[in-house]
Amino acid sequence: MQGLSTSLVLIALLAIAAPLAARFLDRVVKVPIVVFEIILGIMLGPSLLGWIHPAEFTDTLAQFGLAMLFFVAGNEIDFAVISGRPANRAAAGWVISLAAGIGAGLVLAPAPEAAVIVGVALCSTALGALLPILRDAGESKSALGIAVTALGAAGEFGPLVAISLFFSGRELGPATGVLLGFVLLTGLAIYLASRARHSLLHSQVTMTLHTSGQFAVRSIMFILTVLVVLSMVLGLDMLLGAFAAGVLWKVAIARAPELDRKIIETKIDAVAFGFLVPIFFIDTGIDFDLRALTASPAALALVPLFLVLLLIIRGLPSLLAAPPHSSGAEKRAIMLFGATGLPIIVAVTAIGRDEGLISGGIASALVGAGMLSVLLFPLLALRQHQRGLSAKPTRHQEIP
Repeated sequence: MQGLSTSLVLIALLAIAAPLAARFLDRVVKVPIVVFEIILGIMLGPSLLGWIHPAEFTDTLAQFGLAMLFFVAGNEIDFAVISGRPANRAAAGWVISLAAGIGAGLVLAPAPEAAVIVGVALCSTALGALLPILRDAGESKSALGIAVTALGAAGEFGPLVAISLFFSGRELGPATGVLLGFVLLTGLAIYLASRARHSLLHSQVTMTLHTSGQFAVRSIMFILTVLVVLSMVLGLDMLLGAFAAGVLWKVAIARAPELDRKIIETKIDAVAFGFLVPIFFIDTGIDFDLRALTASPAALALVPLFLVLLLIIRGLPSLLAAPPHSSGAEKRAIMLFGATGLPIIVAVTAIGRDEGLISGGIASALVGAGMLSVLLFPLLALRQHQRGLSAKPTRHQEIP
């Protein structure tokens, strides 16, 4: 118990240290906060200093953080904005990435099942990690932000469907039926929510926004819990339920007063990025098996290889979603954003490792490449975007 108490205090300290470190270096180079959260977790975890050790309680909190990350991703997506050209091209790019990823997996992995795990990992885009980066940079509503959001929606929803189909423990036929049933049930709930006026919900939300009732936050937790549990009961990945919960809440609260919606968004950010999500990224660093990489030169060599494959397999097809008349710098930014992946990689490799389909070395190499992509690609992408803006400061692109 004493060890757990110490770990909790140190994790809370790291959650404070990460934004301070980001602010300290902001004048030199703009680094996403999640980068510091992961690095600090590795530094204080068993791989280096050994001050924090993995525990079931912190792992459970990290799973809540991962679910909240995907809830925010589903809640942030404005399907009316990304529909049409951005969504269609992003989806086409993801299909290409999946095929290329499985092809690369067949070359690198010893079995078809392992190849699917590698392929799904390599075709993901970390929308949940990119959204706060885009928001902090003031780009969430720009043409670049819309393109990246479309890429992230395809790069998170697509792999979630693939995970549910291939790793649900069922035969493909029944798994497909269960998945379609879940999608239809969730779609029906979203449709009914979009048609209803929700007068009672909105009035209760307004009455308790600044009281201990906090009906909005409690409703969010209820919807998130129900859909996550439902997806787990059906043998689907829990992240599919978390993503669907975010979409459902967005529809349910859409007709509420604008001021109330902005306040609720602030509360969601507080729960997600102020509490649960940092624990997920810090715990990812704590659980990272650095020794599995350093003990095997072959596994260590896979890290840069997977990083390059992310850029090729996921980044290049992402160019399909680039806004019309994009400059070379803007296209490079979109390629880098599209190739940024971590949460799906962590989830997929954990499943593959638990089922004995991939080795610990391959799993660590994939997670290491995912962490490096979060460390490097958004930073380089923002630099490329700023270069594109400086080249044409008065030009404003619009998505037709």
